[in-house]
Amino acid sequence: MTTVGLIGSGRIGSTVATLAVDAGHQVVLSNSRGPETLQELVAELGPLARAATAAEAAAAGDIVVVSIPVRACFDVPAEPLAGKVVMDTGNYYPERDGQLTELDSGSLTSCELLAQLLPGAEVVKVFNNIFSKHLLNLARPAGAADRSYLPIAGDSATAKAAVTDFLDSIGYGAVDVGALADGWRMQPGTPAYGPPYGSFDNEKGTPASAAVIRAALDAATR
Repeated sequence: MTTVGLIGSGRIGSTVATLAVDAGHQVVLSNSRGPETLQELVAELGPLARAATAAEAAAAGDIVVVSIPVRACFDVPAEPLAGKVVMDTGNYYPERDGQLTELDSGSLTSCELLAQLLPGAEVVKVFNNIFSKHLLNLARPAGAADRSYLPIAGDSATAKAAVTDFLDSIGYGAVDVGALADGWRMQPGTPAYGPPYGSFDNEKGTPASAAVIRAALDAATR
């Protein structure tokens, strides 16, 4: 059993928590408003879930999900994440996050920015290219003919292996995009962002094989 810490418990964060609990993992949830605001979600998830502060969730997790707006990444507690695998689900939207020069210029990807803010952590980009309802509905057991795949990017082979194992446990395969610098291939506006799993109006989603995801990643341009 793995303990998954969550910094941010919005649509993607809470969906990852749901899939993790369904797979038998413990989850420690946090958000920017305080643990008391998460009691309803904790009750829905059951005895494997509890609420905490962001620092407590970071410290408790064997693996940690950061699922917050990019503008909030500057407030993520770095010390308790040192030496841990951190799954970054974030996407940069200037209209929401404000203009960030490094991201606007393309000199950094949003996941590279988070990695800079978390020295000692092993950041892996994942979960950012799929709608939360599709993430929930497309989970399939290993060996299923219609299993979907998610792209991952990271600088540590060990961290990517840990994320691949976690994805497998919650019903997904992984396609390795490459380093964090290659994370742009799965950012908003690229072929891998959204469409492989169906349109937003498609409630159930469309399974996306490894080949489909690789083709979408290969079609990405800057």
